Amino acid sequence: MCAENPVATEFATKHARLVRILEERGADALLLSSTGALSWLLIGARVHISLAGPPILAAVVHRDGVEVGVFSNESGRIREEEVGALLEGSGPLLRIHELPWYGDLGATADWLPGSAPWELLDEDAAAPQLRAARAELLPTEIERYRGLCTDAAVALTDVLTEVTPETTERELAAALAPRVIDAGADPVVLLVNGASRAAHRHPLPTDAGLGHRAMAVVCARRGGLIANVTRWVGFEAPRPGEAEWDAAISAVEADAFGALVPGAELASVLQELRLAYPRHGFDPQEWTRHHQGGAAGYQGRDPRLSPGVPDLIHPNQAFALNPTGFDPQRGLPAKVEDTVVLRTDDASSAWIDVLSVDPRWPTVEVSGRPRPGVLRR
Repeated sequence: MCAENPVATEFATKHARLVRILEERGADALLLSSTGALSWLLIGARVHISLAGPPILAAVVHRDGVEVGVFSNESGRIREEEVGALLEGSGPLLRIHELPWYGDLGATADWLPGSAPWELLDEDAAAPQLRAARAELLPTEIERYRGLCTDAAVALTDVLTEVTPETTERELAAALAPRVIDAGADPVVLLVNGASRAAHRHPLPTDAGLGHRAMAVVCARRGGLIANVTRWVGFEAPRPGEAEWDAAISAVEADAFGALVPGAELASVLQELRLAYPRHGFDPQEWTRHHQGGAAGYQGRDPRLSPGVPDLIHPNQAFALNPTGFDPQRGLPAKVEDTVVLRTDDASSAWIDVLSVDPRWPTVEVSGRPRPGVLRR
């Protein structure tokens, strides 16, 4: 019967993945409390109020279904607008339990008394297994993700074709935000740097003007999924070495893409990045000056690339790598970032499917793949 309801089918598939974790760990139930894990399981439900605040619900996953504890002042919206299709579905049982707005979602025995004798795993205790459960995106998730990433790329094109060297960083960010919201998404991160602030890798917007060249970054969340996209705009001919620097950072990214192999260790991608920077003319320590991105999906990075990360690479897993560079002597910045999925056609082949594409944006070919260039105005 689940086949008649795609939402119920997706929920059943994800519940089954979590039950496998319970079996592997010999536990009775699993407590999900993070925005990413809850949005993933509940098919993109908006489980937050403040973007910076904790979720307003928690979920206890057991072998027969899912119990959701939610504050009483939020339960109406959750029932009607976020999980209604799951409550009506024919898959695993989903039940809502209310607790006072001043209650403690983590005190599961208070709102779910039957769970008191259970061996309950929390997210920290099962973090690697939970990341693995989220890693392989379902076809419906990939298409939802593509729509979001396309909307983020379109918003960047729309805004960056309108700005001028006199536009301030705040004005650029203020133009991006409504476009993201109009697309039904939350602007989780908006970064902008003009030429005067090119050295900053995470440039929160200021009143500085854009000058001759600017970078804009959009991280947008819709349906729980987070798109990560970076674009550059230039208002004059490239300065000496600028085009070569842009090409070099795209070559670093291409080398990292080549290391995305299903079944390989995720840490091997970081090792490839460490080698790729000096291979393409960057300082060998460049990888230490900014994080390099990582797996993507329902968290900004899930997980971020870092030394010793234990995860493996999965087929149909999303990634947002963001190699960056800066030459202080010439004042040249570089960064490239898109959200992609490592697609698999069969057991022996894999390819990079770039989700954040707007065909209006200029591209350059890098290792046989179109990558975003600089929009010249």
